[in-house]
Amino acid sequence: MTPQLMQAIKLLQLSNLDLTAYVENELERNPLLERTAESEAESERRQTEAAAPERSAEDWSERPVDAAAASPPDHADPADPVEQSGDDDGIAARQSASSEAPLGYSEWGNAPAARSDNDDYNLEAFVSAERTLADHLAEQLAIAVADPARRMIGQYLIDLVDEAGYLTGDLAGVAEKLGAPLADVEAVLAVLQTFEPAGICARNLKECLALQLKERDRFDPAMQALIEHIDLLAKRDLAALRKACGVNDEDIAEMIAEIRQLNPKPGLAFGSTLLQPVVPDVFVRPMPSGAFMVELNSETLPRVLVNQTYYTQVTRSVKNDKEKSYLADCLQTATWLVRALDQRAKTILKVSEEIVRQQDGFFVHGVQHLRPLNLKTVAEAIGMHESTVSRVTANKYMATTRGIFELKYFFTASIASTGSGEAHSAEAVRHRIKQMIDAEAGNDVLSDDTIVEKLKAAGIDIARRTVAKYREAMRIPSSVQRRREK
Repeated sequence: MTPQLMQAIKLLQLSNLDLTAYVENELERNPLLERTAESEAESERRQTEAAAPERSAEDWSERPVDAAAASPPDHADPADPVEQSGDDDGIAARQSASSEAPLGYSEWGNAPAARSDNDDYNLEAFVSAERTLADHLAEQLAIAVADPARRMIGQYLIDLVDEAGYLTGDLAGVAEKLGAPLADVEAVLAVLQTFEPAGICARNLKECLALQLKERDRFDPAMQALIEHIDLLAKRDLAALRKACGVNDEDIAEMIAEIRQLNPKPGLAFGSTLLQPVVPDVFVRPMPSGAFMVELNSETLPRVLVNQTYYTQVTRSVKNDKEKSYLADCLQTATWLVRALDQRAKTILKVSEEIVRQQDGFFVHGVQHLRPLNLKTVAEAIGMHESTVSRVTANKYMATTRGIFELKYFFTASIASTGSGEAHSAEAVRHRIKQMIDAEAGNDVLSDDTIVEKLKAAGIDIARRTVAKYREAMRIPSSVQRRREK
């Protein structure tokens, strides 16, 4: 692999914000690159500078350049070949980018070599990124929730948590948006509310304080009454508060002291880090025909081109081989960047189209209809390498009518079929297990072995330990405990 191809592959997994920052840096370093929206005045200024005697090739030679760096071969491609697909499967794809302004990435061996070590020494590189509340909750979610559908619900709820730690969205609205049962959304929220810090993901102050008291095992009836009448505490109406709680003066004083030890804004423990809004890379829109249009977000795609006119003008004033080599490197680098940007955009679009094809049930019916999907399936369908698909799905987001989701969320595990039928989504199997347990009678509680037998009769090949794992992940008690409860 050439250095250029290695760098292109590495940059394929950059987010749109990181990619924009990288292209901006390339625009500053390479005089032959320019934005497609560059003003006429700027273009005229460049031409004037190129024609001026004092702005000769001697100025270019003053720039530190690594002349020995490997130059990219003309025949190299930045990624797997991609062809624009049509709408054979009911999906119309459109790449919203002008042909003169391809989109993508690149960095390779023309980095300044004459720059001193002190110039490259960046202390900020040794400072770890500040840990955000969303990151902290997402890590706990990955451990606590195994079901991909519920994990998607959990991530959606985490995105609705403000910096103080409160959930700002409406659960019914979330359920409708995701096409999930309200009971599932409430169950996921209950799991999130057990995360650290205590009191997180509450919907109001009362719930936040109650969660912290439950964590301390101090949410007794008297304390519950105090929380319900927290407005009396704010008014300092202690007489009415004692009456509501049914306690004496000494007890109410101790209870108020405990309340003061709680944190009304648990999320602020992670600081007020400036959060960047998620900007989708791809839009998915339903069409009147029932198909979906997959479209790149042109606002996130850097648009650059090679200024061949400027290159021709500057070449006329070249005086020696060193200057000529520098200009040739700049031209080659700029050409590679434009081509790589175009290839990157096509690759993202191609992968997104296939994801929409595979997961059309989610877009039509909701999270309960996620299908089993892995990287290999998508890679084989579009004729790319699995590692390329893995890089494309990292840090890329898709805006749908159900919300904005990272591409990797659409990949779920599968459960094999007992016959030659199609594999079953792990989420769908969990949902079926839950339905069976909810429908069981008090005198006929299903054991894990019985559930396995029923699932195999329905064509689902699953082990007993897997059923037990799914049941525990859904916080469903064992058959012995359920029998006692019923």
